[in-house]
Amino acid sequence: MDREKSRENRLQTTVLTALLIAVGIVIPIFFPKIVIGPASFTLASHVPIFIAMFLSPGVAVAVSLGTTLGFFLSGLPLVVTLRALTHVIFASVGAVMLKRRPGILDSAASSTWFGLLMAVIHEVPEVLVVTFFFFGGLMTKAYYSSGYMMSVLLLVGLGGVVHSMVDYSISLAVWKGVSRALRQVRPAAAARPGGSASAAGRGGEDEKK
Repeated sequence: MDREKSRENRLQTTVLTALLIAVGIVIPIFFPKIVIGPASFTLASHVPIFIAMFLSPGVAVAVSLGTTLGFFLSGLPLVVTLRALTHVIFASVGAVMLKRRPGILDSAASSTWFGLLMAVIHEVPEVLVVTFFFFGGLMTKAYYSSGYMMSVLLLVGLGGVVHSMVDYSISLAVWKGVSRALRQVRPAAAARPGGSASAAGRGGEDEKK
C-alpha cells in the first residue's frame, strides 16, 4: 500500500511539474504585455514558478529549468533565456524556506515580507544579467537611449520587483484556493466506500464490533 501511494505521489508530482512548465512557457508568449519604455512586463508570467515553489524545492528547480529550456527552444533572445534561468535561484531559495517554515504563508504579514524578499532575490540576478548585456553592447537601441539608470535599474530592477510582487499575490491566491478545495475533496473521497485505505480500515473495525 505504501509503495502504491508513493508511486501515485511521484506520478502526480511529475504531471504537475510538466503542466506548470507548459503553462510557464505559454504565458509569456501569448499573454498581453505592459510595455514601459524598453521593458515589457507580462502579467502572471511568474505564477507557475511561484506555485512550483509552494510545492517543493525539486518541483521549483524543475519548473525553472523547464521554462528556461522552453524559452531557449522557442528562439527567444539570449538575454531573456538567461533571465529565465536566474529564476532557479529565488525559486529554490523560497522553496527551501517554505519547507523549513511552512507557516510563513499563513499570516498576511509574514507572507508579504516573504514575497518582498523573493522579489529582491528574484530581480538582483536579472539586473546583473541585463547589466552584462547592456555594457557589452548587446541590448536594443531603446535601452541605450533611455540610459542605464532608467532602463536597467529602474525598469528591470524596481519594475521587476513590483511585477514579482503582483505575480506572487496572484499565485498565493490561487494556491490557497486550490489548497482549500483539496482539503474539502479528500474527506469526501475518504467517506465513500473503498475511497481510501483509512475508510476501509474503519469499515473492517466496525464489522469486528
